[in-house]
Amino acid sequence: MTEPDRRPEDEGVNQPEPVDEQIQDDEIIGVVFRRSLIVLVLLLGIGLLIWLLTGFGGQDQEVIIEKEVVAPEALVPDLAVLPDVSFKDITREAGIDFIHESGARGEKMLPETMGSGVAFFDYDNDGDQDLLLINSANWPHSPEASTASPAALYENDGTGAFRDVAASSGLSDTIYGTGVAVGDVDGDGRRDVFIAAVGPNRLYLNREDGFIDVTSEAGVAGGPTVWGSSPAFVDYDLDGDLDLLVPNYVDWSREKDLALNFTLNGTDRAYGPPKQYAGTQPYLYRNRGDGTFEEVSEAAGLHVINDASGVPVGKSLAVVPIDVDRDGWIDFIVANDTTRNFLYRNLGNGTFEEVGSRFGVAYDDRGQATGAMGIDAAHYRNDELMGIGIGNFANEMTSFYVGDGEFFSDEAILEGIGSPTRPLLSFGLFFFDYDLDGRLDLFQTNGHLEEEISQIQSSQKYRQPGQLFWNAGPDQASCFEIVPSETAGDLVIPIVGRGAAYADIDMDGDLDVIVTQAGDRPLLLRNEQSLGHSWIRLKLEDPTSANPNAIGAWIELTSDGITQRRQIMPTRSYLSQVELPVTFGLEEETDIEKLEIIWPDGGVQRVDPADLRLNRQHTVIRQAQ
Repeated sequence: MTEPDRRPEDEGVNQPEPVDEQIQDDEIIGVVFRRSLIVLVLLLGIGLLIWLLTGFGGQDQEVIIEKEVVAPEALVPDLAVLPDVSFKDITREAGIDFIHESGARGEKMLPETMGSGVAFFDYDNDGDQDLLLINSANWPHSPEASTASPAALYENDGTGAFRDVAASSGLSDTIYGTGVAVGDVDGDGRRDVFIAAVGPNRLYLNREDGFIDVTSEAGVAGGPTVWGSSPAFVDYDLDGDLDLLVPNYVDWSREKDLALNFTLNGTDRAYGPPKQYAGTQPYLYRNRGDGTFEEVSEAAGLHVINDASGVPVGKSLAVVPIDVDRDGWIDFIVANDTTRNFLYRNLGNGTFEEVGSRFGVAYDDRGQATGAMGIDAAHYRNDELMGIGIGNFANEMTSFYVGDGEFFSDEAILEGIGSPTRPLLSFGLFFFDYDLDGRLDLFQTNGHLEEEISQIQSSQKYRQPGQLFWNAGPDQASCFEIVPSETAGDLVIPIVGRGAAYADIDMDGDLDVIVTQAGDRPLLLRNEQSLGHSWIRLKLEDPTSANPNAIGAWIELTSDGITQRRQIMPTRSYLSQVELPVTFGLEEETDIEKLEIIWPDGGVQRVDPADLRLNRQHTVIRQAQ
């Protein structure tokens, strides 16, 4: 979503559509920038040649040219070759029959547009990735209010075929679910589930015979009308157990929605922009270690207030917990809708400082707040620099902040992401190495809010294609190259995309994808790559910790002199969770030179590469220091 002056209901029917012109401007900027560099280098070369031919600027001398001057090598690097990798929709084939219930019956309530999330996790500890799809619900005042719509849990048989086990799972509550977090909060070796909602949230502990609802005992329900979004389990205070962050969206109610009476064409009711709602504060629950949590968001410095109005600033839809400044403490980067993004810097004493503006991630390249949705962050160049991708509203390009941990700048245009993403409305977004070449690629799923949007803006469609960007490497003019639809396959089928996650569902080494839709079926997409690239997958276990899956740890793998850095962090994208094991693509390399684990508490463990067979998944168990 975005600011009201860029939304269709505020622009009016007869306003011009600047999308194509803006795209051309972005392309011109990129081309002019690269051509300017080439011209500058050529001018310097010509000047140097004249200086040499005139005797270094001194007295006139006779110049004897003994051989032909050889032109300099091409300034533009060789074009990288886009890999031939496609994705296939196997949703029905794999046994997934889930349909999201949005509650939409014509009233046009804002939550109906936002969809719900998905999680890949091994709930039964059998070694493969199972699937949890979060559902919303019919509204209490509707005739269909009594119709159940619980979350759907699917058990993986190890081949990528799934069996619906929701009925016996204990995850049977019907709530207006939004986002999901997965983590072992009690340190018993089984992954537990937290579901955020419009209304009270839910925490389920994973027992051998199913899940049990412990929300009330744990103290994590939240307010009765608060709209939770993308929760995250993370050990922010490094005391060994997982705490819980719950970002919240806007201060919404049905009564407020009806009173605002939004319209697209002046007569018919439409979904309204979040700009008209007040912001909210997040919840931060500190794990006491005894099965209960303490809400500490205000004391921890997470409350951000508008100094002029006194109301909360945040309208948070997604978060990525990551150590931005590499000081050993996990920070929070928060995507806010129509207000500035936040970067909560962890001060290491139980408190945070909001430094988004100072670090350069609060606004886009024009200094404007965006309609920020999904988010992810990674060392996509395999160097010290970090990239932060944030999907935005239609007519706003995806933000792509690049920085060294202290300052970031939006390089979406220069990196090849800006122009292709501007027309589309983006939600789920994540980095992953889909072709196993050792470089992190970027995927985002798209879809509009209004079914009739094309009647108001002909350039917009309700169902929109996803976008896959191949990482061509830092030596190219632009790091990312969009993968054409004829190559990407079913991954870019036009849908009403919302949540997105990845996992190796069939244990063949490459990463498969799922995307959810608002009010429709998800798409489970199998990676069909057959490039012959080597890979290795790593899963961490720390039997000494109450965080046995080592959420927050880093793995650094060096091969051919290049170090890939990956964080164990399932929370990324939008309302969703990716798998815990980490995949390293090695392309054609056959030797791993070094492998280091940096555990959440800072302990470093080196693994002998001789113990690691390629094209396998390995479990690394923490050794006593």
